[in-house]
Amino acid sequence: MNIWLVMIFGGLVTFGMRFSLIYLFGRFQVPETMRRALHYVPPAVLSAIIFPELFLSDGVLDVSLSNTRLLAGLAAILTAWFSRNTLITIVAGMAILLTLQYWM
Repeated sequence: MNIWLVMIFGGLVTFGMRFSLIYLFGRFQVPETMRRALHYVPPAVLSAIIFPELFLSDGVLDVSLSNTRLLAGLAAILTAWFSRNTLITIVAGMAILLTLQYWM
């Protein structure tokens, strides 16, 4: 029963935070400086999540050709650049990662 309470409470808190920002942005004029600053939040958060997974191996910086996650990430970046399709990028990146892990 406790896990359900935690999940419901977490959902309510998340909804409350998001709804409050949506409500405030709809009611008040947000300064242009803040709008420009908020434009960079999604790439910054995504980078903070992805870069450690690509560059760290067992807590140590690993920038080598034996780092399969880094190679698959670079291949996914190239796929995204040329295809501009999220699904193709994910499938290609995962296929390359699995192939590299099998061979290396």
